[in-house]
Amino acid sequence: MKHAEQVTFGASALNRAAHIRSDDAAMAQAHTHPDARCVVLWRGKPLMCGDQRDMLALMTMDHPILDAGKPGCDGMVFLGLGGDGDAPRFACDISSWKPDELDSSMLGMFVDPSEQYHPSVPSDHVFGELRRLMSRLTPRDAELAATAKAILGWHTTHGFCAACGAASIVSQAGWQRTCPACRTHHFPRTDPVVIMLITHESSVLMGRSPGWPPGMYSLLAGFVEPGETLEAAVRREVMEEAGVPVGQVSYLASQPWPFPASLMFGCAGEALSRDITIDPVEIEDAMWVTRDEMMTVFAGEHPVMKPARKGAIAQFLLENWLADTLD
Repeated sequence: MKHAEQVTFGASALNRAAHIRSDDAAMAQAHTHPDARCVVLWRGKPLMCGDQRDMLALMTMDHPILDAGKPGCDGMVFLGLGGDGDAPRFACDISSWKPDELDSSMLGMFVDPSEQYHPSVPSDHVFGELRRLMSRLTPRDAELAATAKAILGWHTTHGFCAACGAASIVSQAGWQRTCPACRTHHFPRTDPVVIMLITHESSVLMGRSPGWPPGMYSLLAGFVEPGETLEAAVRREVMEEAGVPVGQVSYLASQPWPFPASLMFGCAGEALSRDITIDPVEIEDAMWVTRDEMMTVFAGEHPVMKPARKGAIAQFLLENWLADTLD
């Protein structure tokens, strides 16, 4: 697919500089580089700035907000050389900080609309939900935010050795955890997910999961199982969710999806039947949507379906399907 890497989170080509992660001297130099900056997250929400919340706030390494993070290297992850002149970029989690006013009911929403303000930063700096703001960011800011959210989220849920149960310690500048008891090394995990543009003649298959906001539909998607190819996963998931058999399958594009840590494999599949039999445990509804109908969806004029969320690979694939630019 010619436009594959234009998908959100996928077009920045960040220099991750993995070769210096284990070099203590190089990392110390990176920390003290005058142009080094840090991405700050609170409960998975990156610190954003600007009136439109369209920029990732990059804080200096001595900024007071970083004091709310975990001490030492445990609270800092090296993201790479991502600034002008290959300036170092880091990420820090300050989830232990407690805002003075916090409406916890909003934090559990599908797309959290709330914003939190830290007293040490300017008034236009707030913690905002990345799923809501991702389409506003530049490719570089988007990749930094997605990488920071995914890797810090992994540390939050993998503090103990899966082999012996002992508390593990951070190593490799945040890209590894090592067990001091049994010496097992643990590395960040990314879950492979297929998301399918399933078509039959001039229609595309759309579905919605239980609990989604009213009017929200998307392409069908599901996790790839052990020992399974992408093509097999596409056919299995579509059959399980909608009862539609799929023939030829082809790969289109991928997107890192840090909610919490997936890699979405966008695939195209040719349906062998239009008959739909949904599994109500998997999805709530599924329907075939023609090109003309999808045009009204994108225009916000469809009576049932709302436009796909900007920045998501589903919207990207549907947009290219409508424009006939999948090849």
